[in-house]
Amino acid sequence: MTATDTMTATDLAQNPLMQREGLPVFDAISPEHVLPGVEASLAEVGEAFDALEAGAEPTWDGLLLPMEAIGRVFEYCWGPVGHLMAVKNSDELRNAYMAAQPMVVQLGLRMSQSRPVYDALVALRDGDEWAKLDLAQQRIVESKVRDMKLSGVALEGEEKKRYLEIAERLSALSTEFSNHVLDATKAFELIITDPADTEGWTTTLRAMASASYNEAKEPEAASTPESGPWRITLAGPSFVAFMQHSRNREQREQVYRAFISRATGGDLDNGPLIVETLKLRKEKAALLGYDTHAEISLATKMAGTVDRVQQMFDELTAASKPGMDKDLQELRSFAKEQGEDSELMHWDLSFWAERMREQKFDYTDEEIRPYFPLPRVMDGLFGICKKLFGVTFERDDDAAPRWHADVSFYNVINGQGSAIASFYFDPYSRPADKRGGAWVNGCLSRRVVEGEVINPVYHVICNGTNPTADKPSLMSFDEVITLFHEFGHALQGMLTEIDYADAAGLSGIEWDAVEICSQFMENWCYDKPTLTGMTEHVETGEALPGELFDKLVKARTYRAGSNLMRQLCLGVTDMTLHTTFDPEGDQSYIDAYRGVAKDYTPLPPLDEDNFLCAFSHIFAGGYSAGYYSYKWSEVLSADCFGAFEEAALDDAGKVVELGQRFRDTFLKRGGGEHPMDVFKAFRGREPSTEALLRHNGLAP
Repeated sequence: MTATDTMTATDLAQNPLMQREGLPVFDAISPEHVLPGVEASLAEVGEAFDALEAGAEPTWDGLLLPMEAIGRVFEYCWGPVGHLMAVKNSDELRNAYMAAQPMVVQLGLRMSQSRPVYDALVALRDGDEWAKLDLAQQRIVESKVRDMKLSGVALEGEEKKRYLEIAERLSALSTEFSNHVLDATKAFELIITDPADTEGWTTTLRAMASASYNEAKEPEAASTPESGPWRITLAGPSFVAFMQHSRNREQREQVYRAFISRATGGDLDNGPLIVETLKLRKEKAALLGYDTHAEISLATKMAGTVDRVQQMFDELTAASKPGMDKDLQELRSFAKEQGEDSELMHWDLSFWAERMREQKFDYTDEEIRPYFPLPRVMDGLFGICKKLFGVTFERDDDAAPRWHADVSFYNVINGQGSAIASFYFDPYSRPADKRGGAWVNGCLSRRVVEGEVINPVYHVICNGTNPTADKPSLMSFDEVITLFHEFGHALQGMLTEIDYADAAGLSGIEWDAVEICSQFMENWCYDKPTLTGMTEHVETGEALPGELFDKLVKARTYRAGSNLMRQLCLGVTDMTLHTTFDPEGDQSYIDAYRGVAKDYTPLPPLDEDNFLCAFSHIFAGGYSAGYYSYKWSEVLSADCFGAFEEAALDDAGKVVELGQRFRDTFLKRGGGEHPMDVFKAFRGREPSTEALLRHNGLAP
């Protein structure tokens, strides 16, 4: 008996996961809705897919439109569940998700391995109607043919059975890995009671650590920012601020060692999951006729081959490694001058780098924060979007069911006054039930239903500094950059003019090109009119002084070699694990990482450094053999911004003209064209690394 069998028709009709129009009812979805809602939705999809297979026509209307309708059911049913797992996690929701996930995976595999559908797609591609399809439609068909090949559609018998087993297991491993990281992050806390241990802390860190204590220790909590107690966690805002500002070296070491050993050992050990994942990915590649998982990954990406990725690695490494080595020498000298007698260790680097940054550029993060209250930053972000892309934003929280009181909802308005998209904004850290990091994902795709365009809806999720009782969220400059980054993703999703869900917005874009728009938007944080225009001191109302802006710009290249090498280390490690590393050989995955790290990190990893056990990007996300994508996209995004620099950023007319061109290419076309063609349409040539290296102060 299934969960659906025990429900009445009325119960099922009232299940919010059975909704098929409007916005998802996030505030009404409970864990008990998941299993019956998913079972009923999958039955609905199964019937529709049976009919599609029985009469698969090699035409767009006869094949792709029914497939798009099926995708919409998943969007309304499974999409909200996955979203809530990330922003409102609980044991009950997790159990329901884990119970439903195998069914979703099984049906997805069945659909991806349907020979009747595959044959109809090939017939459409090779038939007379092909020439009648527009470029976006052709891209969708070609992508589906390719993806079905990579999903084992051509496998038969035992090979197909084994492929299905691997795919199901990999999906379960991904979810388990992510849950372990979340649980391990939540499990650690450092409670500080001695005010002497908080000497040198910023006001923001004190307030954040005090609020964290009160949140975790209710109802007996009685912390104040001034007198404590204070609670430090491994959540991003807490960990980073503590490592930068704590003068207690022993406590820094304790927190650092906890961070690099998250999800290592015990019931939350991700080590065995990593080994199994790498083995299964390699076996899956062999079943499909590939030597490595990386070849499968790159078959769907802009770079195309491991050699092209390696060429980028080599070029950027040659430019940045000397800078990393110089950074370490300078930091050691500086720390010694300040009275540090001990040899610098891993838990010292952030602390002394922050002290040296403060001295070099004569400002502190705490001095910057009051100028960046979140509401004012949002106004500034909206202002540059209006200037460049001709859109405005209207907040309308009452129009959308929300999963938390902190969440806001906005409509995007075009130049003619019409709403063309919407987005949810969830800005603050909630380590108890919200995973760390920042991200954007789709809620509803742009598509045409019964002749009506359905506007896209996106989620913009951050883990920024929380507001206090008497002040709004005061953002660090890094948090401002993160917001601009994520909003770049959202803009590409919301300003699309493609009417097919599989190529609209972020859909259908090659993975290594999906960061172009997000990283492009980061550059505006270093444009003086843009940045100073979105600042307003929380107490005085003054804009950011010019001298502080100049210091921020100079600090942009501070330790750029080290920062770039850190990203390259992650990318090279990822590619190594999915190319030359043998998960069944004598070398461990940890040794493989250390072999890379010795050339890419300023200090060799500690013996207990097992950060791969928390490397969710490649073991619980979509970045396996694709982490290089951040730098690949950054090369192109910097080059795009270079067009504005060449035209002179103080030429308002030219900036608006280029902004419209960027909207007409990258934002408008989405996955409807190959990203290299889109880049050339905007830039007029092949991409170059020159702008990226120049922005980082690493150009020859």
